[in-house]
Amino acid sequence: MSAWYPWIVLLHLACAIVFVGAVAFEVLVVEALHKRFDTATMQRIEQAVMARVRRFMPVVVILLFVSGGVLFDIRCDGFACVGSRFGNWLLLKVVLAFAVLGVFVNAMWAMRHGKMDVCRFKHTHRVVLALMVGIVFLAKTMFYL
Repeated sequence: MSAWYPWIVLLHLACAIVFVGAVAFEVLVVEALHKRFDTATMQRIEQAVMARVRRFMPVVVILLFVSGGVLFDIRCDGFACVGSRFGNWLLLKVVLAFAVLGVFVNAMWAMRHGKMDVCRFKHTHRVVLALMVGIVFLAKTMFYL
């Protein structure tokens, strides 16, 4: 498996970049457009963005979690590292990732059932972005903390 490690890391990072980038785009760009366009136009823009995101984001999230699980197993040797400083930071990162997954699944369910209103849409993306910033922070610092 160690021969595959760099490729799994690359896949994981690529999926993380797409996921975090999409959420950051929603929060930093699309939300700012509400000040420039009327409500009907914004609804059409958001519907078009979400229609596109629904096509690829589930695959990105699945690949992100599968590759993350494999990397966790490789780095932690199952759960052997839990209890060490590194293992505890890694476990916190995993908890944050599953919080993101929970919010993501809840948002997908709300969209499919017509329960995703503007307020929920906005807050969902802000919560996910905050969690993802925490995950990225841990990913880049847990080897040094």
